[in-house]
Amino acid sequence: MYNELASWWPLLSPPSDYEDEAAFYQEALLGACQRPGKTLLELGSGGGNNASFLKKRFEMTLVDRSPGMLEVSRSLNPDCGHVEGDMRTVRLGRRFDCVFIHDAVAYMATEEDLRKAMETAFVHCEPGGAALFAPDHVRESFRPSTGHGGVDGGGRGLRYLEWTWDPDPADASYVVDFAYLLRERDGSVRAEQERHILGLFARNDWLRLLSEVGFRPRAVPFEGADLDPPECEVFIAAKQLRNPSSASLA
Repeated sequence: MYNELASWWPLLSPPSDYEDEAAFYQEALLGACQRPGKTLLELGSGGGNNASFLKKRFEMTLVDRSPGMLEVSRSLNPDCGHVEGDMRTVRLGRRFDCVFIHDAVAYMATEEDLRKAMETAFVHCEPGGAALFAPDHVRESFRPSTGHGGVDGGGRGLRYLEWTWDPDPADASYVVDFAYLLRERDGSVRAEQERHILGLFARNDWLRLLSEVGFRPRAVPFEGADLDPPECEVFIAAKQLRNPSSASLA
């Protein structure tokens, strides 16, 4: 979906579904920020759905490793800066009042990769600023589930089935299997299937790692229309105005 099928993304996850969610993230970031909160870096920005609402409040720079998803986002958010890069390693040479990593952070499937993404957020966050991380699950509240959806648009249509499960509760990952039905403009339909391996970490591991990279973190229940707290949490991480860390922008 993030590569060959990227152009189908707006039919799998329409931007209009993100208004309430983005409002929650905006309020949480501004509430944790000791700065005016004018600039926002989004790492793993995907198709730019959250950014389509957040850009009304912030000057935004969007980073994603998928050229196809960046193309989708540029169409939706031509007024935002876009950079191709990996959230574990990208260095932009500037800082932002706020840093945001939505559910793309779940693709950090090892503690090492998760720490690298947190370090990237810390390096790019201004002192007095804040970062927000929004994994789909933490270990304590993970539950297997199924879901479905999809919409029509531009003469095409997509429907999907999503199956979330954990084949090995002893490790730090879980699996999401997707099946897609894709209807082309000529009425032909084809099926595609893919598997995503995602990271699953305990709440205390999140808080520990964020503290170790230099943030002052806390876990907050997500208050959204589709997800009921406390089964879904986000992590808000403040960067002190005077922090002894020597993290470099290089």
